[in-house]
Amino acid sequence: MSPHRILLFDRPSSSGERLLEALRTAGFEAVSTPDPERAAELLDAEGIDLLLGELGRAAEELLATCASPDAAPELVLFEDFASGPEAHGELRAKAFETLARPIAEEDVLRTVRRALEHRVLREENRRLRGELGERFELGSLVTKDPRMGRILERVSIVAESKASILLTGESGTGKTVLARAIHERSPRAHASFVSVNCGALPGPLLEDELFGHVKGAFTGAVRDREGKFAAADGGTLFLDEIGTAPMDLQVKLLRLLEEGCYERIGENETRSADVRLVSATNANLEEEVRAGNFREDLLYRIQVVGFELPPLRDRPGDIPLLADRFRIRLAAEHGRRIEGISPEAMRRLVAMDWPGNIRQLEHVLERAILLADGPVLTPAHLEDPGALESTGDAPPAAASAGVPRLEDLPLGPLREILSVPERWLIERALREHAGCRQNTARTLGISRSTLFNKMRKYDLLSFPIGGISADPAPDSRSGPTPAA
Repeated sequence: MSPHRILLFDRPSSSGERLLEALRTAGFEAVSTPDPERAAELLDAEGIDLLLGELGRAAEELLATCASPDAAPELVLFEDFASGPEAHGELRAKAFETLARPIAEEDVLRTVRRALEHRVLREENRRLRGELGERFELGSLVTKDPRMGRILERVSIVAESKASILLTGESGTGKTVLARAIHERSPRAHASFVSVNCGALPGPLLEDELFGHVKGAFTGAVRDREGKFAAADGGTLFLDEIGTAPMDLQVKLLRLLEEGCYERIGENETRSADVRLVSATNANLEEEVRAGNFREDLLYRIQVVGFELPPLRDRPGDIPLLADRFRIRLAAEHGRRIEGISPEAMRRLVAMDWPGNIRQLEHVLERAILLADGPVLTPAHLEDPGALESTGDAPPAAASAGVPRLEDLPLGPLREILSVPERWLIERALREHAGCRQNTARTLGISRSTLFNKMRKYDLLSFPIGGISADPAPDSRSGPTPAA
């Protein structure tokens, strides 16, 4: 790689000569001139990467000769103590850093290196943007993937209607974010957007969550409670993991969609709800219909229009764009100064398989930002890259740490001893199914209510659902008791 070219545009001085020599000794190709015309020629013809100059009108006029902001070099300025912070504010804003004189050569070199790292990042990001082409946006969603772009374009049209929408795709592909974007794009944007994760609650508790109850409807029902349909009246209700809803609840959902009415638990009075329904699932509902687990007529009702979101591994061109957005937002949230992602780290991110999709990318970036010891994220900051790139071919015994060994279990009552491997197996199944309780229960050969009770027994109710921690479900004191 050829050395970076640096232009020192400053009045002649012995300190300037020493700085020029220090730059060359450090491996940079450095030139110096106090003449504005000569400096403009060098900027135009010599491919200058960084301009070192004095804060003032001469530097402003020199930068104005650049064809475009992208063509301008990185800028580090010097100022005297006499200069106030309000002087040449526009020029200050363009500078990577402004250094007050006198300043040691070592400090200048340190700043120069950081500024050039920043320039490399800017050029890499510009190159990636050029390769990725047109960008599509809908609300907070952004993509440069043509297939995802077509989805967003169609969603923006359908959002203005009253049609029920079904979003399908793997966990973490952005279904919840897209559901909110649909609401914000719709005529109902002034009303509430209410979200319910159907997979987080057993049937009786889910029914109470959706429809509400009246005082005395069951033990512990000490007051009336409005459900989510009432909360979303006039707005949008988002039902995530709708494929986990039990059959008896599906009947009530179908009635509400067809007739717009329902009853709270323990109540005879019929209520109405004007709700736009957006549903999501990572399951194949057509297969669930054939298996007898989902009503075909309900599927038709919730899928007037359907969209399948592609996994992140099928749209690698979006990874730099998403990673940079996450970097900016998360760095601000955590109060960290993170100026960019190194090209090596970005290539590592693009090469990863991302089984957890966008949500996993966000979590990896958040951890990297918290662990970063400098302004640029490097491969060393990424979370366990080997695990992220795993193809899933490792044997089950190696897939997770902490596997209980039979010879390590103490002798005692079987009920207590067997709880150790049982808890581990439930945790492992939850991890493999990204927290989806329906799929976990099916793998373990137990009912969802039995799984719920065991998760409560082993303090697993807050296990992340698709990477997001679930709120603990209400117990028997605040809602219906799930079946044993």
